[in-house]
Amino acid sequence: MPRYKLTLEYDGTPFVGWQLQENGPSVAGALGEAIERFTGERPDVSGAGRTDAGVHAFGQVAHIDLAKEWDTDTVRDALNAHLRPHPIAVIAAERVADDFHARFSATARHYHYRIVNRRADLAIERERAWRIGKPLDASAMHEAAQKLVGHHDFTTFRSAECQAKSPQKTLDRFDVAREGEDIRIEASARSFLHHQVRSMVGSLALVGEGRWRVDDLAKALEAKDRSACGPVAPAHGLYLVRVDYAGGLSK
Repeated sequence: MPRYKLTLEYDGTPFVGWQLQENGPSVAGALGEAIERFTGERPDVSGAGRTDAGVHAFGQVAHIDLAKEWDTDTVRDALNAHLRPHPIAVIAAERVADDFHARFSATARHYHYRIVNRRADLAIERERAWRIGKPLDASAMHEAAQKLVGHHDFTTFRSAECQAKSPQKTLDRFDVAREGEDIRIEASARSFLHHQVRSMVGSLALVGEGRWRVDDLAKALEAKDRSACGPVAPAHGLYLVRVDYAGGLSK
């Protein structure tokens, strides 16, 4: 059966997350329904990242197996036609080897978190960023973020519901930069624990507000204790930007 790699963009606001769940509509569920309308089949939909409710994506990756060979442009366009009016778009469809796996073949995942640092409420971008009214020191946040880069036990920044076998992860990049009112946080790793990025960002916000010192973030990491974590940042500020694969299969 031909295997297709799909690169997707979506607004996570109306969904309970990527994964199929009984308590509401999911991104994978909407995609599965579109595939069924297009082909008459309902194949398994495997995604690179199980984004939570409200989390957005510019470059989520999934793979599906179909019974027949289709032109990749036809796959893309037909799925988009059947996905409407859901806020999901198939950016690209590619024919890949049978051993390609959207989740297990990934070599890196790149997330972006957006904070808008201003007193006024958000109107147009209300579900697109985390507004923080208190002035934030982005330089201090970046300095603190570097304390988390590298291979560590991230128990402090791990959800109690996390199903990963180990809290040990290697964080390759964790950068903070200000662009006017926007504070952009970039995180890259081969894989992340459940709520890891949002937990780290919430703790960084305490540093930015001056409630934590730079070294307090390092101490929280060393504690290996969930109770040492700051507040978990809201889901609507988080975006899955890109997933990398060996051999140049990067979207």
